[in-house]
Amino acid sequence: MFTGIIEGKGRLSGVSDRGGHRVLQIDLGPLTEDVPIGASIAVSGVCLTVTTISSSVCSFDVIRETLERTSLSKLRVGSMVNVERAMLATSRLDGHIVQGHVDGTGSIRRKDRQSGQTLFEIEAARDLLAQMVLKGSITVDGVSLTLTAVDATSFCFAAIPHTLEVTTLGERRAGDTVNLETDVIGKWVKRIVEPYLGTLGRS
Repeated sequence: MFTGIIEGKGRLSGVSDRGGHRVLQIDLGPLTEDVPIGASIAVSGVCLTVTTISSSVCSFDVIRETLERTSLSKLRVGSMVNVERAMLATSRLDGHIVQGHVDGTGSIRRKDRQSGQTLFEIEAARDLLAQMVLKGSITVDGVSLTLTAVDATSFCFAAIPHTLEVTTLGERRAGDTVNLETDVIGKWVKRIVEPYLGTLGRS
């Protein structure tokens, strides 16, 4: 499990396709400390497993489903990614509960730099937007953020300068694809109550 509080950025140092899956080699720098083979790492919001470690470079196997559902297929050597190691049981939950199971992608429609903040508008699929609520939590490229607006085609959030500096959101531009994970608690509530919504007003 993760929190959406990014620990740092990693640089993609190698990409190779092997027998139906892709291997990503990512230089995590000092974040490789205490990371064993088999550890879970959130890479731009996608939970991946460390398969090999060489100095500060970790390798990850990425299957076809993950490539099709996330933006990882667009990564090229030199691309920067957000990195978060799995949280410890003794850690503070500073963001929100993040699984690293991406629900889909969105496209940056607008990025406006304002005094003290930057406003993002993200175009997303209707089924994902239906799982979002104003002032609720959303994970964008692994970053825990608060929704400031949600409508039929898009959602918005505001990022402070610190967030732009320590994550890849500062480098993102209009038209870029981002990974989205909606709030897991909201998903469970929606799943539980949906069967009963059709019976309202019929009793």
